[in-house]
Amino acid sequence: MTKKKRDTEREGLGGVEGFLKGFTDIVEKLGELAEKGEQFSRSGEFHGKDKNLKGVYGVSVKFGLGDQGVKVEPFGNIRKDEATGQSVVQEIREPIVDVFEEADHILLVAEMPGIGADDIRLDIKDDLLTIYTEKKDKKYRKEVLLPGRYTKEKMLVTCNNGIVEIKCVK
Repeated sequence: MTKKKRDTEREGLGGVEGFLKGFTDIVEKLGELAEKGEQFSRSGEFHGKDKNLKGVYGVSVKFGLGDQGVKVEPFGNIRKDEATGQSVVQEIREPIVDVFEEADHILLVAEMPGIGADDIRLDIKDDLLTIYTEKKDKKYRKEVLLPGRYTKEKMLVTCNNGIVEIKCVK
């Protein structure tokens, strides 16, 4: 293959667009791996030619106990546009969140670098908790299905070095 032909092929899926398509393919493959009971994990970030463009991506593969099975959860700000099928970099990042069920409370742990406890906003409707924040160029949003109903008054938010903990008291 000639250098010119290779360069022409790269232009078709080059740069950020080619990378985003590759990432979308990886996420789809992760779903297949989860069905087979295998484990896979990746994360990273990239910067585009536009200095303000910053893509953050990753996946969390979680294995549950009993009948909970395997859960593949992407995080970051790269999503597939349902209308076009193209991968796009969104302004708002989706943080990775772990939920721990304790005897007297539920503990949510979220990774939100650059954010403090006073920056966190919570919205609760029935058993759906929405966590969101905006501080300078850092914007995060995540919906978490809780294993029960809680009120904001029974939620305590703490943050240390971008690790946000939300304690939901039963």
